Amino acid sequence: MSQVTLNVQGMSCGHCVNSIEGNVGNLNGVESVKVNLDQGKVDVTFDPSTVSLKDITDVIEDQGYNVGEKSSQGKSCHCC
Repeated sequence: MSQVTLNVQGMSCGHCVNSIEGNVGNLNGVESVKVNLDQGKVDVTFDPSTVSLKDITDVIEDQGYNVGEKSSQGKSCHCC
């Protein structure tokens, strides 16, 4: 399993959280997805042999959100 924290712009409410968690969580190979609305972050744990990071970011972007710089292994601050 791989874990990545995505910086996602455009999230502003509970519907945004539910939409991203629901759609990304429905992808085959995604073990967990957690949106932190206050920080604009989405933590995803996934099996890279089943689903690619591009597949995950495409689902988020297809919903109208912008995915920015990515941090792996749970590191999510700008200095990591």
